[in-house]
Amino acid sequence: MSVQMVLLPVFVQIGLTFALLIGMALARRQALVSGETKIRDIALREPNWPTRATQIANCFSNQFELPVLFYVLIALALPLRHADLFIVLMSWVFVVTRFAHAGIFVTSNDLGQRSSVWLASVLVLLAMWIYFAVKILLLI
Repeated sequence: MSVQMVLLPVFVQIGLTFALLIGMALARRQALVSGETKIRDIALREPNWPTRATQIANCFSNQFELPVLFYVLIALALPLRHADLFIVLMSWVFVVTRFAHAGIFVTSNDLGQRSSVWLASVLVLLAMWIYFAVKILLLI
């Protein structure tokens, strides 16, 4: 697989992370400008943001949990030349599930739906890691 094909899902996932960062900043700014939140209420990182700003911030923070294992896998698979079609296809499935998870998180925040999509992303990433480990350990 070409480097571009392997890295494109990574770039898309990173784009999601930056989009959430910008959304969080805008929601927080709006809360400050509207007076809903006072600077003294959040100056020492107290969790006094309104629900919407907190929702987006939590989704942003979530991008530094499970996706880190995705980034590590790609960072290892690429130079070791084990980033094949399966890894690329599953990367896209993982990224799509992360977008679905984020979409649910910042809209309805339906915990049942969000948990189901999160579990799907976990299972996809687990399959990728098992596949990668077997290929490495069996020298395939």
